[in-house]
Amino acid sequence: MTFLNSTDVQHKIVLLGDSSVGKSSVLLRFSKNEFMEEQEPTVGAAFVNHSVNIGTEIKQLQIWDTAGQERFQSLAPMYYRGAKGAIVCYDVTRIDTFHRAKDWVIELKEQGPQNVKIVLCGNKVDLNQQNVKTIEAKQYAEENGLLFYESSAKTGKGIVEMFVGLSKNLPEDLGQTVFKDDFYDDEQLPTIILGDQKPEKKKCC
Repeated sequence: MTFLNSTDVQHKIVLLGDSSVGKSSVLLRFSKNEFMEEQEPTVGAAFVNHSVNIGTEIKQLQIWDTAGQERFQSLAPMYYRGAKGAIVCYDVTRIDTFHRAKDWVIELKEQGPQNVKIVLCGNKVDLNQQNVKTIEAKQYAEENGLLFYESSAKTGKGIVEMFVGLSKNLPEDLGQTVFKDDFYDDEQLPTIILGDQKPEKKKCC
């Protein structure tokens, strides 16, 4: 019999990217294996606790979904503070979101936590029109030391593989017990704790 080893150490992961690239849908698919065609834009941020099995180890993740609208982007550094991993999403049908994803990567490297592991995620590959070529995005990821995945929150393609792949590459020496005050202040940052309950309002697709 194989026993799984769990730990109280949680790893904070943050989802970044422009509005409507599918960050909330990616999180919903991973955490609940659900998809909604219509979702409202994320206001501020929301997070969910979820675990991933890596061989005989269970890794505890705290995954943050952040708003992509321009008016919330000044809050981003407060949300990715203390993150061990980041998933920067773009919409494969919109080249402008790929360019913005590059800006997010630069910001993370310059202002984000030291040694944060970054994933570049091309979402919505279920759509026929793919204006961001896989080979171009993959080359950019390799040149910048990023993990690269393409996904579809609608079909579930690549979602679990992406979170497992990121979890395997998280900097173990930087893991820490998660304390609420490390990541947000209720009076400063709009935050929703999703937990195991379904949120009343869904976020951007």
